[in-house]
Amino acid sequence: MPETSTKPYLIRAIYEWCTDNGFTPYVAVFVDGNTNVPREFVKNNEIVLNVSFDATSGLDMGNEWIAFSARFGGVSRKIDVPVENVLAIYARENGQGMAFPVERSVPETQVATERENNPPPKLAPVDADTPAPVTAEEGADGSDDDPNPPPVPRIGGKKPSLKVVK
Repeated sequence: MPETSTKPYLIRAIYEWCTDNGFTPYVAVFVDGNTNVPREFVKNNEIVLNVSFDATSGLDMGNEWIAFSARFGGVSRKIDVPVENVLAIYARENGQGMAFPVERSVPETQVATERENNPPPKLAPVDADTPAPVTAEEGADGSDDDPNPPPVPRIGGKKPSLKVVK
């Protein structure tokens, strides 16, 4: 029997740490065909999601999927993210958290199928240094949320390098 990945456990631990300390937990996600998020908020195949209690409804952080509902522009949307696509989880207020490696390639057969079934949304060109937007503009309780989260912190201006955790 293959060993269970530690990634979903670490994600849940950082989430709990954030909430215990009064911080707002954010997850950065690599978006591919298996990810169900509002495509209009995706930039460079990435999206940042506010997964705090106030911004989500029915949050389920399982070993394979993170699922919840959140409001985008006042409209409730169902979000489904494979745990394997989580790039990072961190506190909005101080940037502390954990980043994970994610394989960013999509099988060519899947790409062809996605193009046929789901044409890509029209997005404005984006600078590579522009951080991905927050998904929920309003929390599940109707309160306003910060529409521009801080980017994942960079140490010395460089992208952090991590050891693969399985």
